Amino acid sequence: MSLLGELKPKQGSTHRAKLLGRGRGSGKGGTSGKGHKGQKARKSGNIRRGFEGGQTPLWRRTPKVGFSNAMFAKHFDAVNICMLDRFDGEVNPEILKAAGLSKGNNVKILAKGKISKALTVKAHKFSDAAKAAIEKAGGTVETLSI
Repeated sequence: MSLLGELKPKQGSTHRAKLLGRGRGSGKGGTSGKGHKGQKARKSGNIRRGFEGGQTPLWRRTPKVGFSNAMFAKHFDAVNICMLDRFDGEVNPEILKAAGLSKGNNVKILAKGKISKALTVKAHKFSDAAKAAIEKAGGTVETLSI
């Protein structure tokens, strides 16, 4: 069994780092591989990501459009009324989550498809067309608070 202190890399897999600034005969003397003058030849010549040499960078040139309300946005799982035909009696967000039709967020019922049963549908939002379709089929609609 080998000890952690005795571990070594495989023979020939590592190389000694090239020493810089050790005279002309070393091959990396004088400018030490940094070329002549310029920003990257200086001791603190590190350039931040996105820097374009003083030119206005791309991220500042591109127009910033719109408004993001992601922090306060309310997300809804959309459920079409054609998906509700498989249920009987009452349909609520817990039943939809158990059936795999929503992820447990707020639920909005949309009017794609047809509904043939009279159901009591409880959800957080309804489209006007979905509400009309459910009531036309003899069902009732109940809006839950968000």
